[in-house]
Amino acid sequence: MASTLAEKVWADHLVYHGEDGAPDLLYIDLMLMHEVTSPQAFEGLRLAGRKPRHIDQLIATEDHNTPTINIDRPNPDKVSALQLSTLEQNCEEFGVRLHPLGDADQGIVHAFAPNLGLTQPGMTIVCGDSHTSTHGAFGALAFGIGTSEVEHVMATQTLSLKPFDTMAINVNGKLAQGVTAKDIILAIIAKIGTGGGQGHVLEYRGEAIRNLSMEARMTICNMSIEAGARAGMVAPDQTTFDYLKGRPHAPEGEMWDRAVEYWKTLKTDDDAVFDKVVDLDASSLTPYVTWGTNPGQGLPINDSVPVPEEIADEARRGAAQEAIDYMGLTPGMPIKSIPVDTVFIGSCTNGRIEDLRAAAAIMKGQHKADSIHRVLVVPASSRARLQAEEEGLDKIFKDFGAEWRNAGCSMCLGMNPDKMVPDERSISTSNRNFQGRQGKGSRTHLASPQVAAATAIRGTISSPADL
Repeated sequence: MASTLAEKVWADHLVYHGEDGAPDLLYIDLMLMHEVTSPQAFEGLRLAGRKPRHIDQLIATEDHNTPTINIDRPNPDKVSALQLSTLEQNCEEFGVRLHPLGDADQGIVHAFAPNLGLTQPGMTIVCGDSHTSTHGAFGALAFGIGTSEVEHVMATQTLSLKPFDTMAINVNGKLAQGVTAKDIILAIIAKIGTGGGQGHVLEYRGEAIRNLSMEARMTICNMSIEAGARAGMVAPDQTTFDYLKGRPHAPEGEMWDRAVEYWKTLKTDDDAVFDKVVDLDASSLTPYVTWGTNPGQGLPINDSVPVPEEIADEARRGAAQEAIDYMGLTPGMPIKSIPVDTVFIGSCTNGRIEDLRAAAAIMKGQHKADSIHRVLVVPASSRARLQAEEEGLDKIFKDFGAEWRNAGCSMCLGMNPDKMVPDERSISTSNRNFQGRQGKGSRTHLASPQVAAATAIRGTISSPADL
C-alpha cells in the first residue's frame, strides 16, 4: 500500500496496533530533555522505584531558564539555579548524559542534537518541548510531549498515540534574492492559519524546499507547531547525508552505507494520498514580518498593518483589533514605519551558524541605529558560538554594538534574565509573538535574521534591500 513519509516512519516503529479506535504503541528512538519539563518525570520514576529503560536513548542539556552571560559565576536567579541543579542531580542519579552550561556541546535542545549527529532520518524523537518538530528536517518523526509522557518514555521507551493525519505543503519555484526559510514558513502559517495543521504531520516538498540547506529546513520544521501541526518533515536527500556524515554519533563505515541505503527509502510514494494538500509559489514570496500577536498574523514587509473594519470575518476582525491595540500600532500604517527598541537574533529557530553568518554579513562595517536600545545575538548552541568566534563573527557583532552571548533560549521566552519590559518592542528571529512571550507587556515582531539585522541598522522594520 502506498505510504507517505510520515506513515512509513510510523509503521517502522509500531509496537502494537490499537484496534477499534484505540491508540497505537510506538517505539521511541531518542528523547531529548532539559531543565524545565523533566523534574516531574524523574520524580515519578523515583516514587515508583523505576529506572529508565534505555539510558543511551536519553540525553539532556540546559537551555531554557539559563543565563547567557556570566555563566562561570553563581546564578543570581534562585528559580533558575534550582532548576539547573535539580537537572544535574537527576541526571547523575539516573545515569542520563547531560551537557550543562560551559560544556562545548551544550545548547538549545533542538540545536545541540543535530550538531552531534544524534538526529537522523527515520527516527522517532520526542521532548517535553513543542518545537521538537525541528528534527523533522532530517526525515525524523519528531514532536513535543507532556510531562507524564516524558516519564512514560523514560520508563518504557514507548509512547501511546493515535495516528496523525498528513498534509503536503508543496513549495515550488525558486526564492528571490533576500527571501529565506523563515519567510517561507511565516507565509505558510499566514496562509493556513495557526490551526490549519491541527492533528497533522506537515511534509514540506517541492523545488524550493529541496534547494534549502539543512539549517534552513530546520527553521521551517521548527515552526510547524505554530501552524497547529504535531510535526513537520522533509524527506532526507543528499543534503541530509552530507550534513550528517562525520558527526560524532553518525554511523561509520559499513553501518553508514547501510544507513544511507535505508534513508533513501524514506520518501513519500508517488501514488500516496495526503489528507490535505497546500500549494505555495516560492517565486512570489518576499520577506515576511508578523504585525500581530500570533505567528499567523504576518504579512510581506512592504504591506501595511491591516484595517480591522476592512476584514469581513467577524472573528478575524476582532482578533486583528485586539492585536493592533496590544501592539500599539495604527491600522493602515506601513510595516516599514514601525520603530523597534530591541533586536534579538537567536533561538532554536534562527540561532545556528548560517543564521549568525547571514546577520553578520549585513552588520559588517555598520553600527546599530541610535534609537535601538539593545541588540542581542545569542547562538543556539555552544558549537555554533565556537564556530562563529573562529570565523570572527563575534567581533563583527561587537563592533556593530551588539551583545554577544553564550548559548541558550535567551529572549525567545520570558523565562530567564533576557526579558523585555512592558511596551518594549522587538524584532525577533524566534518562533512566537504571543502577548508577553518575551516579557510581560512586551511586543514582538517575528522575522528572519536578515530582516532583524537590517532593522537594527535603520531603527524601523526593514529588509536588506532597504540598505
